[in-house]
Formats: sequence, structure tokens, C-alpha cells
Amino acid sequence: MMPGVPPDDRPVIPPGENLPLSPDPTEPEATALAQSSDALSLSDDASVATAMRRMTRRSFIKAGVAVAAGAGGFYWLKSLPQVQDLAWPFRTALETNERLANALFDPQKTAVTHQRDLAETPRINGEVGVGADFDPAQWQLHVTGLATAKALSLTDIQALPRHEMVTELMCIEGWSTVVQWAGVRFADFVARFASGIRTRYVHLTTPDDAYYVGLDMASAMHPQTLLAFEMNGAPLSLDHGAPLRLVIPVKYGVKNIKRIGTIRFTDERPADYWAEKGYDWYAGL
Repeated sequence: MMPGVPPDDRPVIPPGENLPLSPDPTEPEATALAQSSDALSLSDDASVATAMRRMTRRSFIKAGVAVAAGAGGFYWLKSLPQVQDLAWPFRTALETNERLANALFDPQKTAVTHQRDLAETPRINGEVGVGADFDPAQWQLHVTGLATAKALSLTDIQALPRHEMVTELMCIEGWSTVVQWAGVRFADFVARFASGIRTRYVHLTTPDDAYYVGLDMASAMHPQTLLAFEMNGAPLSLDHGAPLRLVIPVKYGVKNIKRIGTIRFTDERPADYWAEKGYDWYAGL
């Protein structure tokens, strides 16, 4: 997912779990209908219609009970104390997910790579922080949280060792696209411009500060975390984050911030655009 467009402000419902209710073919009424239909002649429309009505009524009643229970549960959750703008059971679940993801994270385990001919252009999924009123010629990357702040040009960054990879960009909404990226490893960037830094986190924001992500340093220093300036063999377009964006295939797309304006190193866990709206701060795959 490209940063910036919310499904909505509710907790994420995994794809497929919000489909309309339908009769279960293993239920007695469905079996009875199948048996009765086999026994009836095609002309016996009235009998078939009666069986259908019986099954439909029972299914409707069951669906109504399920919906009512779901609605009651929703309003019960809404009535609970909030922790960071989210009902505490949801916040507890997200924090548990984060602890598990941190415990299982392996800095040497890489995301699957693919053949170049499988690469496609991902959808433009979000405009927060990447509006059209932007002049690439005036862009600079500001690096703060160091003893001395730095302002870097794209040429400064492109002087670092170039790295290419073909990985899958996975959206928290459920879709994914294989993309070829080129840029510099974040670890190489740190070695060159923030040598000796020992902070726990890094905060990346767009030039207008409208979109922002927080990363733990272990994830930021992963060998596949790139500051990318090319996609599928061409410079990034403005819609896809030119002149510089983050690519981190061990995280969902919400962390792959487009058009980076500032990189800040910090020991305090930084704010994150979607975490503030109730999503998982860690967002690991």
C-alpha cells in the first residue's frame, strides 16, 4: 500500500471476512432442500418455492442474530476505556503483535526476491505528503538527531553504492505487486552520513510533514531497506515518491514512505501516521 489513503479509521478487517452471510450447505435446511429438489419434478414450482422460503427464513433469522450480536459487541467495545484513541482490547492485541514481531525479527532473514520480468507498476495508493505543488529542483534531504544536522542533495545520496532488488510491495488492504527498485541501502546511508549513531529509532517525514513513519533501527538497518530513487528501471515519478522514497519489504506498504524530506534519529519512539489512527506501529510482515 502506498501511504496516504485509509480504508477508514476502524480496525482493519482482513479481506474476505466482511462478505455477506449465505446459507451453509452443510446445514440441515440446505440438505433438505437439495434432497427435496431431486425428488420434485420440474413442474412442481410451488413445492420448490416453499422449500426455498423455509430455508431463506431460517437463514435470515440466523443472519439477523449474528448481525445483532456483532453490533452489540461493537458498541460494547466502543464503550470501553480508550488507550491512544483505541479500545483497550484492540490496543492490547496490537501491542502483543508488536512484541511477537520484535521477538521473531531476524536481521539476516530477507524477503523473497523475484525475477525482473515479473515487475509491475504498483497502484498510486495515497497522496498525503505528495501533493502536486512540489518542486523537485528545490528538494533537499534533512538529516537531524546528529551532533550536526545535514542537508543532502540527491547527488550526495546517489554517490553511495547502488543496490537493486525485485521484491513484493504488500499493502495492508490485501493486495501486493512485485516491483524492481534501485537506490542505496539505508545501512550504507547511515555509515556515510550518521556514522556512530546509536539511537533506537528513526523518524521519516515528507517535506510538508503531512505523512510520517517511525521505524525501529533494527528494521531500518535491514539489508533490504532502501532509500530508492528508481522504480522498474526509471526515475521515480512524483506520484510514486520522487525524488526519494523508502522501500522496506519486511514491512507493510504503510511504512514505505514516499518523498522523504527529513530523517531524524531518536531514542524516543516516534509518531507514526497510521499508528495514530489505530493501526499497528510495527507493521511487520
